[in-house]
Amino acid sequence: MTDESLDESRPTTGRDTGRRTAAVIPAAGRGVRLGPGAPKALRALSGTPMLIHAVRAMADSRAVSLVVVVAPADDATAVKNLLDEHALPERTDFVVVSGGETRQESVRLGLDALPADITTVLVHDAARPLVPVDTVDAVIEAVRDGAPAVVPALPLADTVKQVEPRETGEPEPVVATPDRSLLRAVQTPQGFDRATLVRAHETFAAGREGAAPGDGATDCAGMVEQLGVRVVVVPGHEEAFKVTRPLDLVLAEAVLARRRANDVF
Repeated sequence: MTDESLDESRPTTGRDTGRRTAAVIPAAGRGVRLGPGAPKALRALSGTPMLIHAVRAMADSRAVSLVVVVAPADDATAVKNLLDEHALPERTDFVVVSGGETRQESVRLGLDALPADITTVLVHDAARPLVPVDTVDAVIEAVRDGAPAVVPALPLADTVKQVEPRETGEPEPVVATPDRSLLRAVQTPQGFDRATLVRAHETFAAGREGAAPGDGATDCAGMVEQLGVRVVVVPGHEEAFKVTRPLDLVLAEAVLARRRANDVF
């Protein structure tokens, strides 16, 4: 680890060093769709920042031995202090690194902070604070069973239309109606064999100016796909939704209230 990574993690004694899993949580975005104020990952959900919920969701899996949080460059120290202030599982180490200008760059910086013995990497949205541990474990298991890239996903409930884009507010002509039975709404954490994910990010970074494979991908799985590597899907969960708008916060609060009532925390 470098000094810039604010590495003050706990020692990792007594673990199987031959097959370790780490989770990288890019949390450097500002989340403008939630309105002005703190970065999205630091918005409170039932009195606790969403980022803490997301970190706990990863650490709840006994397979995850390290969580790397990629923070806004000007908030990295504050995020490290935030992690120190909240009760987190003792069996999991935590590291905070400064993020980059884009999500892909932030994930790459998180990958750079991983120790050499990490073989499986999860990439998880800080804005998906309520993903159940069973979903996390299913992704890890699929990677450990040999899949180089795994994404949790749900079937679509709505009909989807492909349109010809117009200026905001203008009617948009429909050009196709994809068969929704063949489509899935992808969630996180996405899981990867470390070498595959590193190669995807190296290819993407090298090809930025020349629009090489990886250019234009909206998630890590998309970058891996553009390498020609197979990505597989495991069942996602309805509570792993992404909190991006004020209404999502209301729904997230309702989920947490139900969990408290059922002692599922």
